[in-house]
Amino acid sequence: MNEKQASVAARIAELTTLPMPELWTVWDRYFQDRPQYPNRTHVESRIAYKMQEEAFGGLAPETRKRLEAIGAKHSKIKLRAKAREFDFAPGTILLREWGEREHRVAVSATGLFEYEGQTFKSLTAVARHITGAHWSGPLFFGLTGKGGAR
Repeated sequence: MNEKQASVAARIAELTTLPMPELWTVWDRYFQDRPQYPNRTHVESRIAYKMQEEAFGGLAPETRKRLEAIGAKHSKIKLRAKAREFDFAPGTILLREWGEREHRVAVSATGLFEYEGQTFKSLTAVARHITGAHWSGPLFFGLTGKGGAR
């Protein structure tokens, strides 16, 4: 192990000893937003990845796409894999009238959904937030019907 690798490994090992307020300080150096449902293991692993990426470089875009495709194919969370059927261009705006008002959802550059200042991983999560009940996000926004995609 060279000196740079040893230094990064030591910094990563130190994460497990940091109190949460200090861990959040490190998190804030690498990420704009904090996770909605944080747990220490998740926070440590994401920071560790960013430290390694900073020191040694990130994945090539082709490798990242290939890994994402493999993950989606083998995911036990079929809703996430299925949600990729809709490939929205960044900046796409989805509109829905509900409860006597218009709801606007924007697709971010990272493929997430932004609604009233909050970020959601899926349209289903947005629909649940708006209605307070479980809805299929694509169905709620009129992207699918009983006969399939429109």
